Amino acid sequence: MGANFLDGAVVDIAEICGRYGLPAQLSQIFERAGIRSLYPPQQEAVEKGALDGKNLVMAIPTAAGKTLIAELCMLKSVFLEKGKCLYIVPLRALASEKYDDFKEKYGPLGVKVGISTGDFDVADPRLAYYDILVATSEKVDSLLRHRAKWLADVVTVVVLDEVHLIDDPGRGPTLEVLTARLRQVNPSTQILALSATVKNSDEIAAWLQAELVRSEWRPVPLKKGVYYNKRIVFDDGSRLKLEVKAEDDLTALTNSTVRDGGQALVFVNTRRSAQAAAALIAKHVAPMLSPEEREKLAAVAQAVEGALGEPTRTCRELADCIRKGAAFHHAGLHHLQRKAVEDAFRKNLIKVVCATPTLAMGVNLPSRRTIIRDYRRYVEPYGQVFIPVLEFYQMAGRAGRPQYDKYGEAVLIAKSRDEVEALFERFIRAEPERITSKLATEPALRTHVLSSIAAGYVSDSAALLDFMAGTFFAHQYGVADVERVVQRVLDFLEREEMIKKEGKMLHATEFGRRVSMLYIDPLSAVILRDGLRGVATREPTEIGLLHLVCHTPDMELLYLRQDDYEDLESFYREHAEELLTEIPDGQAEPEKFETLLAELKTAKMLQAWINETREDQIHEIFGVGAGDIRRAADTAKWLLYSAHEIASLFKIRAALAPLRKLEQRVKHGIREELLELVQLHGIGRVRGRSLFRAGYRKLADIEKASEQELARVPYIGTEIARSIKKQVEQKIEPEIWQPEI
Repeated sequence: MGANFLDGAVVDIAEICGRYGLPAQLSQIFERAGIRSLYPPQQEAVEKGALDGKNLVMAIPTAAGKTLIAELCMLKSVFLEKGKCLYIVPLRALASEKYDDFKEKYGPLGVKVGISTGDFDVADPRLAYYDILVATSEKVDSLLRHRAKWLADVVTVVVLDEVHLIDDPGRGPTLEVLTARLRQVNPSTQILALSATVKNSDEIAAWLQAELVRSEWRPVPLKKGVYYNKRIVFDDGSRLKLEVKAEDDLTALTNSTVRDGGQALVFVNTRRSAQAAAALIAKHVAPMLSPEEREKLAAVAQAVEGALGEPTRTCRELADCIRKGAAFHHAGLHHLQRKAVEDAFRKNLIKVVCATPTLAMGVNLPSRRTIIRDYRRYVEPYGQVFIPVLEFYQMAGRAGRPQYDKYGEAVLIAKSRDEVEALFERFIRAEPERITSKLATEPALRTHVLSSIAAGYVSDSAALLDFMAGTFFAHQYGVADVERVVQRVLDFLEREEMIKKEGKMLHATEFGRRVSMLYIDPLSAVILRDGLRGVATREPTEIGLLHLVCHTPDMELLYLRQDDYEDLESFYREHAEELLTEIPDGQAEPEKFETLLAELKTAKMLQAWINETREDQIHEIFGVGAGDIRRAADTAKWLLYSAHEIASLFKIRAALAPLRKLEQRVKHGIREELLELVQLHGIGRVRGRSLFRAGYRKLADIEKASEQELARVPYIGTEIARSIKKQVEQKIEPEIWQPEI
């Protein structure tokens, strides 16, 4: 039975805690955060049985209180049922944000909060220690593949944050399959799905056998409008004339916001646009800063500029913008830099952030005014097309700062008078698109079909189809459509000897089980296996192995620029004999040859990274940012580790040592001579090279040196010197943790 409240009555948070037997300290924590009563959608969630264990889908706007209901359900389970809770998010940045928030609030009450986002080749039973575990969907999927027993035995509440991302072709299939799997292994687990407002939230609720709370209510009302010629026309009929002097529309909109004490988020399509817009806006924001704000921003800028050890041009550009009260935010930045920007924006130090659309995917950065400048993007083969309405709503939802603003404004910039009405029709008056499953494709199903068989969740084709019947795809379209794709995938897995059939039974081979646990695409595993088999007849080279991992579907390739082709074709001719994959004919297969060049560009960038090329040079040569380098290095490291495991399985001994060394070099971005030094916590490519140049080339050299001598080495200092001395002499963990540079 859900709680019954009088219609329209304000429901006190302390009353809810008391009614459900939650500790009195909880209501005090909520009240300190400014939460004294439930919002209408939250009240509806309680009335529909969320705190009585019922499954729930909450499809409500940003900042309308979805997370609070999830927190109450998790805390009730922890305190009253001794249960364990999973909070599943799509992005690592969002996982860190939620972890920090939950730990700060509930850690003092004895709630054990954990986070897990990486290392897919372990079951890690230690994770069962936590009361609330925040994890990415890929990590939870990996734990299910490893048959982590505690997931089935003790998890009582699962929260699916941003569940509408089931619609995303990249992340969606994993989120959908792990949701179906969690429901299969423990049908009594409470599922709480949190979503933006979508057209068919009732369909998601029906799939999850859940109650639905759908609402447009927001704590800070949102006005959506279109700007043209110094005026904004809003959807409530009001108009606003901007009384500011500005050379361009973007500056007019941001200046007027900051002048009136607000903050602005600007969404543009590309990284270059974000950087250019931030530099333009920063010049006009700077005069509006107070001396105290300038002083604090200078400290943020210094931290951002030094985040990588040796600042790149992008680091310097970002720091320069921050000193003036603006910033840009995109995936090319290092995660420490993105976090610094986010934190300074939350503290109202940075007044304007210019971002690519990824910022709208869940990171909590409310602003008074959100400006969507770029509402078209290039999509092959169609050219410039409108962004999805749901994406517009995600961006617009960032407007309105609770406890600061009476309302938020989401503004599109029209390029002509005629376009004003067109933008109203296309976005502001339109409903977000229907969410549809993206599961029934071979690339999506290859990995999930194999994992189902390898982990023992299904033992024959009938059981596999029974499981598929529990997916959102089957709920929308029926099993018949997915059955054909499943059969093609089974044929592929059998042909590549990852599974074998015995009558109606399906069994994973040792190869299939290892591939599933490595959490790579089975096609990647086939490419690695076949490429490594050539190593038995010749010694693999650095570029040969790097290209091999770049040839897999798991590696995201660098974009080819027009002036790349001549250089890469020359590079190909120079290294063609070293490549371990089949080479396409440039004339007969031009598209495949172009893909080969993109693979070589990516491999060449990784080679520059492990040869300790400065990051600003890598940026200039390859057109990538620090974030791109590290994402590529992380993926390559995992694929090299996987290749080593496959080489070990198939006894390709000649590849083992080269793969192990190359994996560690890619992890740290170093030449081979630094491998011993970077075993130390806090020592990465910059500090390692600095020690090496100073004559400390082995751990034995550090053991002989004094702390004072080590501290004089550039980039080391007193604390790092003390830390590495203790590690070398006593073999203990360092007292402090420093980010590796």
